[in-house]
Amino acid sequence: MTEPELRAGEIAAPLPDRKDAHLTFIGRIRTPWSDRSQCPRQGRQDGPECQLVLDPPWEQALAGLEDYETIEVLYWLDRSRRDLVVQNPKHDGRLFGTFALRSPQRPNPIGTAMVRLVSIDGNTVTVRGLDCLDGTPLVDIKPDRCAFSPKALPKAADSTG
Repeated sequence: MTEPELRAGEIAAPLPDRKDAHLTFIGRIRTPWSDRSQCPRQGRQDGPECQLVLDPPWEQALAGLEDYETIEVLYWLDRSRRDLVVQNPKHDGRLFGTFALRSPQRPNPIGTAMVRLVSIDGNTVTVRGLDCLDGTPLVDIKPDRCAFSPKALPKAADSTG
């Protein structure tokens, strides 16, 4: 993949030859966007329906997910630069360190989105709220961390009365 030209003031770092981790993609994401210029900057839960299409071995892992209204989706931004240290995100000359941005251009381009669960049909999960390109590799799906928190135990009855 040929890296796009650096914008004014941007700085790229050399990437190491070694790799530290191995990811297993569990499927692909289907969205209406084929080009980054079409893709929304942040997904909206009233946005268009998109599909998380899981590979067959992972279909059973969806059991119980239908109990949640909101889920977290993790995905691999496979068409992103990985070498930018300083970025000029709006082409306006203002520079930011990569870790001060939610830019897809990152050393480990992991995208996350809290999305609204619409339906589950077999190995396909339909959601609203994504902001990635069609065909993006799916890394993981998790229930909303707030909804998953255990409910507080009731306080013990006051024994002094």
